[in-house]
Amino acid sequence: MLLDPPQTSLASVPTAIQDNGYVALSPEQFFELSQHKLNEWQDLSGTWKNLPADAYLKDGGRYRQRRHASFVIKNNSVTLAPHRAHWQPVSYNALHGGIDRWFEPCEETFANSSVLKDFLLNLALQFDQTQKSVDSAKPWFVEVHQFRIDTTDGIGRPTPEGAHRDGVEYVAVLMLERHGIKGGETRVFESNGPQGQRFTLQKPFSLLLLDDARVVHETTPIQPMDPKASEQGWRDTLVVTYRRGGFQDSPST
Repeated sequence: MLLDPPQTSLASVPTAIQDNGYVALSPEQFFELSQHKLNEWQDLSGTWKNLPADAYLKDGGRYRQRRHASFVIKNNSVTLAPHRAHWQPVSYNALHGGIDRWFEPCEETFANSSVLKDFLLNLALQFDQTQKSVDSAKPWFVEVHQFRIDTTDGIGRPTPEGAHRDGVEYVAVLMLERHGIKGGETRVFESNGPQGQRFTLQKPFSLLLLDDARVVHETTPIQPMDPKASEQGWRDTLVVTYRRGGFQDSPST
């Protein structure tokens, strides 16, 4: 049985993150937060059909396609940063950490769209309210990941590294589409405790926000709803990370 995520009001987002370490928003709340309508996001969702294969998967899989972009948010301005490698320490990503991963950049129509930039800024404002002890004038260093996980190999793994943290302050996971799949259950656990929640982001444009210091997260593998179907299934998401103090970089950089 697919469980829907627990939700709160948009006005209570900072408090809910402070209290629970995460919060889920409905599609209606997401559109209100992003200040853009369904048709505007649908215009951008076509870019998920042109994601190149992830060449860094160490499990030999062919199930993940992705693009990557980086932004700096300062003084209510969102600036696309020069294209850079995505890097994580092994302590946060035991499977793919410790290496510079140069993914193809997000398409210009997506990365420079006002729809995306307004969403990134409005999320930053929410996180500013959540992180009251930090000077909100300090910039946010933001990484954007477009993902498609498909059933080419029979099973697709949204988080092949397992339950993890990302080494940032906050993580946002936006569900774009589930097509012809089962599975893909999201699991959120306390990083230093026994409590956890499991649910499935089922509706397009459902949004999950995570306090990366307080919770670990993972998503279970997906499988085709009908193994005999001629068309493969897929799960499209937009994952955005927010970090103060700079991007995560290899020590050798």
